[in-house]
Amino acid sequence: MAKSKAWNYEEKVTKVEVIIEQIESGRLDLSEVFNQFTTATNHLQECKDFLDRQQKQMNLILETLEDSSDEDF
Repeated sequence: MAKSKAWNYEEKVTKVEVIIEQIESGRLDLSEVFNQFTTATNHLQECKDFLDRQQKQMNLILETLEDSSDEDF
């Protein structure tokens, strides 16, 4: 069985950039523009979700550090 590739933020952003370039080029027919737009918005939502999770994790780490430094005094 093939090993699935891990999700990668930078790859998703690159895919969105490529889609934007394709749409802006004017070479796609209208139905393909809508398909690509849907794909891009899905990628962007995945990126937003990823960043939200990372922000929550960072906030938790910062809270832990602040609590630790408060206990030192």
